[in-house]
Amino acid sequence: MDARQLAYFLAVVDHGGVQRAAEELWVAQPSVSQAIKKLERGLGTPLFRRHGRRLVLTPAGEALVTPARQVTRWLEAAAESVAEVERLLAGKLTIAAMPSQAVSPLTELVAAFRRRHPGVQVSVRAADRPADVAAALRTGTAELGLIATLGRPGPDPDLVVHPVAEQPFVLVAQAAADLPEGDGPVAPALLGGARLIVGQPGTGMRRAADQILAAAPGAAIAVEMEHREALLPLVLAGVGIAVVAASWRRLAEPMGLVVRDLALDELLYVSLVHRTEPVSALARAFVAAI
Repeated sequence: MDARQLAYFLAVVDHGGVQRAAEELWVAQPSVSQAIKKLERGLGTPLFRRHGRRLVLTPAGEALVTPARQVTRWLEAAAESVAEVERLLAGKLTIAAMPSQAVSPLTELVAAFRRRHPGVQVSVRAADRPADVAAALRTGTAELGLIATLGRPGPDPDLVVHPVAEQPFVLVAQAAADLPEGDGPVAPALLGGARLIVGQPGTGMRRAADQILAAAPGAAIAVEMEHREALLPLVLAGVGIAVVAASWRRLAEPMGLVVRDLALDELLYVSLVHRTEPVSALARAFVAAI
């Protein structure tokens, strides 16, 4: 087993077949096939089986995916530590981010990082909940993660946590008449009868909405959305009031929507996280920029 075989194996996993893996790697298709066969001979078991035109993992192949990604990361980190300065001139950094935090503060963090390292490509992967971010880090599909939690994140033996920001919650409405009178923070109890557009269970925004439902007589969920990009269009269409993190203000106000602070004691704590094992020079440079 060698690094090239593991890289080819992961390419086949990620792209669903030898041909697409070869195209992605810019190598001949037989090179990929031979590398997979050598890897299977070395391990003494098949890693793939054919399902129609696609290759699917056997149980042994599934067991190899996470260790293979970890080994690949370790080898990359070793190579990068030798030429750290040069690697900061190029390369790719993958970050898993929750939707609200991808609006802010991730945009500011990426902009600051790119000003310092314009040759580096940043890839952002979507993650709905902190657990999804942790899974991306654990499997090696992302090296850094941006999470938001109600309350400071608890200790995790597998993660290093870097505090980034604290965000309050806001209400977004189609018109001022949809909210209680005034322009100050809105107490949850004043939202009786409100129709809310909320995120899915397990998110900070949903927990904030649940506090409104508990305090406001007659308040109810109009729409529960997994697709956060549809929240503001639903508000524009007059479906209801959205309960979101304050980072959404920069998107909502230019659309002509009304944004009011929500009077909650709880905040979203935004943190940059990565695994406790060594990270790449690019990841260290990104962390240093916060």
